[in-house]
Amino acid sequence: MANLGKARIKAKEKKGIVTVKAMAKHPMLSYQEAERAKKKADFITHIIGTVNGATVYEVSTSQFLSKNPYIKFEFAGKKGDTLDLTMATLLGEKQTFSAKVK
Repeated sequence: MANLGKARIKAKEKKGIVTVKAMAKHPMLSYQEAERAKKKADFITHIIGTVNGATVYEVSTSQFLSKNPYIKFEFAGKKGDTLDLTMATLLGEKQTFSAKVK
């Protein structure tokens, strides 16, 4: 399984809008690349962002997302909130990363 162990998340609030910039460390191995490397295909398939139990961002992705994907989105929020970003891979690995809104 690929390692979803690292992610950088920056969440900054300005005038009631929180801008999130996140980068996940993941090889995003497509089916064709996996076949050539004689490995299993593995890429991030789903990303969910939640704040205080409410979903503020949700996306289904595919093998065509770049290696170490960069994600940027905005939502209405305030300083001090905790953003949880959950990522799931094709091989069933799931991990949640957290960041405080500054």
